[in-house]
Amino acid sequence: MVNLIHILLYFAPVLLAVAFLTLTERKVIGYVQLRKGPNVVGPYGLLQPFADAVKLFVKEPINPSFSITSLFFFAPILALSLALLLWTPIPVLESFIELNFAVLFVLAISSLSVYSIMASGWSSNSKYALLGALRAVAQMVSYEVSLGLIILSLVCLVGSFSLIQFVFTQEGTMLILSCWPLAIMWFISTVAETNRSPFDLTEGESELVSGFNVEYSGGPFALFFLAEYANILFMNMLTVILFLSYYLSLLSLVSQGGVLIGMYLWFRASYPRFRYDQLMHLAWKSFLPLSLGLLLMNLALPLVFSGLGGVN
Repeated sequence: MVNLIHILLYFAPVLLAVAFLTLTERKVIGYVQLRKGPNVVGPYGLLQPFADAVKLFVKEPINPSFSITSLFFFAPILALSLALLLWTPIPVLESFIELNFAVLFVLAISSLSVYSIMASGWSSNSKYALLGALRAVAQMVSYEVSLGLIILSLVCLVGSFSLIQFVFTQEGTMLILSCWPLAIMWFISTVAETNRSPFDLTEGESELVSGFNVEYSGGPFALFFLAEYANILFMNMLTVILFLSYYLSLLSLVSQGGVLIGMYLWFRASYPRFRYDQLMHLAWKSFLPLSLGLLLMNLALPLVFSGLGGVN
């Protein structure tokens, strides 16, 4: 019981942050489009996320006639579980688990999220859902390659797979100052990894209706929604840990992460959706060669400096 309470207390702030992130996004997009956002439920619309959650979880979930029922309902549960599991090694005041290989843990769990999307699209037995799932899987796999190479480059510089070591390394200076090309590629790749605009090819309304979750409604749809926004929050917190200096200050982490989330909202409000061929071209012909070249350079730097030391 104590462990269960500990788990709930650890994940409750994440879910609460997800609720207010959805409200913030709707407010920001509303003001960008010169209209009011949600402002009816509660003061200034602050209770709108909770009203939406009650509406979704009270609705009866619809099971398509030809779907694979067990896999159809298991996919959203898996998506949210993996999204919350990613938060366990984050060094905020006190991490849930201490891992020496936290970076590898994050890469492994984020890769597993592909299976929940693929399972949801395939088990729906809908051509639109399957096509959206295939797009999402191809997109996520493509950008995970670049994300892995960028993290390996940073690991070569820091000398550890531990996230807490990244924090201690940036006590004096931020890695973004010396690794700004990696930081730019990382941030754009995280936007694509979370299927956010302008890389939201999985939700092309004109051809896919809604993407891999087109057959979902009620509670299962809400779980996918929570998982997506939890991943957005996590990716921005991870960006702060890898490239920006916050040195275990919760206020610094939240403020810097808020700025990055604001850029996500700005992208959605301002930029049109990429074509699919442009999306893949950016991943395989731009980010992959550049990140691989920077990784080889970071691997060669210790050899170069050791050689210069031997000459001296």
